[in-house]
Amino acid sequence: MDKILSARVDEAVIHRLGMLAHSMGTTKKDVIEKAILAFAEQVEEQGSVDVMRQTCGAWARDEDAGATVSRAQEAFRQGMERHQR
Repeated sequence: MDKILSARVDEAVIHRLGMLAHSMGTTKKDVIEKAILAFAEQVEEQGSVDVMRQTCGAWARDEDAGATVSRAQEAFRQGMERHQR
């Protein structure tokens, strides 16, 4: 599903985008999509984006899972006691 993107872009860039799309015989949308995908691929190849570190860090805890559960249970108990008074 396509979504609408709105951005303020320099007029020269817009003109260049139009010329590029016309010379390639494609749409401005297609040029923008391909450019973003190519740029993302280039950044990922350089290693400056560690997808695993950004998305899978939940396992790297300062405390074990049991301690986290205990803290959550204690907070719940204290909340229930406050409401029963």
